[in-house]
Amino acid sequence: MSPPVNPVNSDERLPATVDVVVIGGGIIGCLSAYYLALNRLSVAVVEKGYIACEQSSRNWGWCRQTGRDTRELPLIRESLMLWAGLNEAVAGDTGFRRTGLVYVTKDAAVLARWEEWLDKARQYQIQTRLLNRAETQRLMPGCEEVWVGGLYTANDGRAEPAMATPAIAEAARRLGVTLHQSCAARGLETEAGTVSAVVTEQGTVRTRAVLCAAGSWSSLLCRRHGLELPQLSVRASVLRTESAAHVADSPISTPGFGFRRRLDGGYTVGFRGHATFELTPDAFRYMRAFWPAYRRERGNIKVELSTAFFEALLRPRRWALDQISPFERMRVLDPAPDQSVLDLALSNLKAAYPVLRDVKVAERWAGMIDTTPDAIPVISPVETLPGLYLATGFSGHGFGIAPAAARLAADLVTGDPPLVDPSPFRYSRMTDGTRLVPETGL
Repeated sequence: MSPPVNPVNSDERLPATVDVVVIGGGIIGCLSAYYLALNRLSVAVVEKGYIACEQSSRNWGWCRQTGRDTRELPLIRESLMLWAGLNEAVAGDTGFRRTGLVYVTKDAAVLARWEEWLDKARQYQIQTRLLNRAETQRLMPGCEEVWVGGLYTANDGRAEPAMATPAIAEAARRLGVTLHQSCAARGLETEAGTVSAVVTEQGTVRTRAVLCAAGSWSSLLCRRHGLELPQLSVRASVLRTESAAHVADSPISTPGFGFRRRLDGGYTVGFRGHATFELTPDAFRYMRAFWPAYRRERGNIKVELSTAFFEALLRPRRWALDQISPFERMRVLDPAPDQSVLDLALSNLKAAYPVLRDVKVAERWAGMIDTTPDAIPVISPVETLPGLYLATGFSGHGFGIAPAAARLAADLVTGDPPLVDPSPFRYSRMTDGTRLVPETGL
């Protein structure tokens, strides 16, 4: 079941010409449009479903530096500074609160690994510190589990996925951005090898630049134009509870559950690191690229063969731009949650916090996380197709790093000095033989 999202109205008329078309109405797409409009560019956002209908509304809502791949640390540092002023900037509530964030463990070997990560991360001036047993228990009042230690980042925070993207989208509209829902982009037109237009189901928009922020759909759109983008999707399950006793403001990650306090008084609950991968033809197409990531994470990934394989097998890889596209045939990717995983996470939460033993589940859902072989995003121009830019493959990190990632994408489109060094996120690493390996995570 899809989680509820604050509704956003569509603009009635698709513009004939704009400076930039953004494909995808998630948080990356809407924030990129917002930053582009601040640069006085005309922008249209086209979304096959509705604003924030897929992973942007289905994630945990964590905004964390804790445990980040060091290549992403510059982005998340900038993002947290941007998150802190975002409510005021967009004149709306994204739900962001700076609450701190806690990771805990019972395993001394894990604690040692965290210390190694912290040694590397300190060069980025993050405010994470290692916790001993007593400090960990003090940060988790009411928890009856005993932890050997933890990590705490005081300036991490949380936000509300159902609120954030709609608030940003409305702010972008006030700057002149037009928003077009139920308006799938079928593909691109080119002139002299350069992007010249986006063809949508509602008409053609001429433009000099296109930013593809289409999440799990980006690889398919790229392939339509002869571009290889190794990207696979994994299914992550989440639940939210009804209003319950207050036990923590900080999001907390444990080996058996993760949770955060919601503004509505309930909790968002999941099982950190656990995901389901449904085999598709692309799994075999990109097996070599993803093998190092799979070997690292195979203990946390459940592999299934389901109808998704045959649906993907029958999905066309090329289609005429005057024909219905695959994007119109799947308005909202709304996978079923893994009930057993959520039952286990909730049971573990209740065992740890007896005060929550009677908490009621309000809703369960799942989302498809777009991943890359090295588990960091592509935020980059596509050199072989001038005028096309990508902001995709966020590998489950996109919500937290969205403000800086979107700002970086906008900088690349406009040619302004980039907010951070963009080289780790270059598209060319996907095709030039670079060894794509995730960093060891927490």
